[in-house]
Amino acid sequence: MSVPPKYRAIGDFHEYYSGTRVAPYLTLFVGGNHEASNHLWELYYGGWVAPNIYYLGAANVVNFGPLRIAGLSGIWSGSDYRKPHSERLPYDFNELKSVYHQRELDVRKLLQVRTQVDVGISHDWPRKVEWQGDYEQLFRVKPFFESDAKTGKLGSPAAKYVMERLRPAWWFAAHLHCKFSAIVDYDRDTDTRLGKNSPGSAGILPANEDMRGADEIKSELKIGQPPEADVLPSPEHVRNADEIDLDMDDDGPHTSIPVMVTPATNPVHQGDSTEMEGVPSDLRAQLPASFAQPTQAVAAAAPRMSHPEAISNHSTHFLALDKCLPSRKFLQILEVDTISKSSSKAKKLPYRFTYDKEWLAITRAFASINPLTSPIPPDGGESHYQTLIETEEDWVEKNLVEANKMVIPENFELTAPIYDPGV
Repeated sequence: MSVPPKYRAIGDFHEYYSGTRVAPYLTLFVGGNHEASNHLWELYYGGWVAPNIYYLGAANVVNFGPLRIAGLSGIWSGSDYRKPHSERLPYDFNELKSVYHQRELDVRKLLQVRTQVDVGISHDWPRKVEWQGDYEQLFRVKPFFESDAKTGKLGSPAAKYVMERLRPAWWFAAHLHCKFSAIVDYDRDTDTRLGKNSPGSAGILPANEDMRGADEIKSELKIGQPPEADVLPSPEHVRNADEIDLDMDDDGPHTSIPVMVTPATNPVHQGDSTEMEGVPSDLRAQLPASFAQPTQAVAAAAPRMSHPEAISNHSTHFLALDKCLPSRKFLQILEVDTISKSSSKAKKLPYRFTYDKEWLAITRAFASINPLTSPIPPDGGESHYQTLIETEEDWVEKNLVEANKMVIPENFELTAPIYDPGV
């Protein structure tokens, strides 16, 4: 896990993993930058990490009843975006960070979706989304965000690409440790908003409005202050001596988020595998050749894509929440009306948790590309992939849909020893 040593402590997840405790509701999540990445990598395509807790994988689209949900794990790093997943256990210092960086191949698959989704989830914020809400209040609470926002470095371009392609009714994110809401209006030019809009302008929803409106999906704050006081954290809550610093994953100028920190007296250098965080080169030399990092060139840029007619939504409600700490705004209960097309069967209670037909076809169409090997083939263009996807959709329909095999089985299995606090 990519955290400083003082944060490496066993929490309570092992109780859910062992079955001692069970999540009371179906819980879906994407990976961020402080996860047990070696464990999540075993579920690259998604799967159960514990009973009733489902990881969406590097990228995914699933259905819960009539609700269609897309997910993108990881955070942005321009230096790793077009690389394969070359990380091999045991991870050295660099690999411990690059393993959770978003990859173009996973984004490429999400960009092939041509029908409407209801909800999008990412850990990193979509780039420039801060300009669609009360950015002045955001910069007052998080003043070090402003320079990155004005230079176009805040958030993930990959998440932006996917959000603008899929145009869900809602997009949820985290990562930046504050609550923030916005509305992204796709009928307006987002690039013209940089520093030109004020909170309350047309198409912008200030954070303290709690995303309410006559024609909007209803929301209700269940934890913390009442909805009428639902604003970003006050400045005294921004810094905490025990809070994980946002910039401790300094992956270069594309991802660093400046905060007020005291430099370490003995910093660990990412390129030095002999440091405490690394793996000695003599040990790595003993590993099989398959564990070696590829050295070939990475793929070229993807071509431009046309917007699918079946994705007709015009705006997305964006919501990021704070950390799970006392007096922080980390939970909000929402009622989500679906905008995607679903069958009458999907709308029947109890809702079923199912695979997505289009996403299974996309996954099959990309099955020949190994995310571990270099080089990753260049983007073949949407017409090339669409032909493959249509063929695979026929296969999915005949072999899975018609055979009633679309329900995601509750087949969680233990793959690691259960934590014993007495040992």
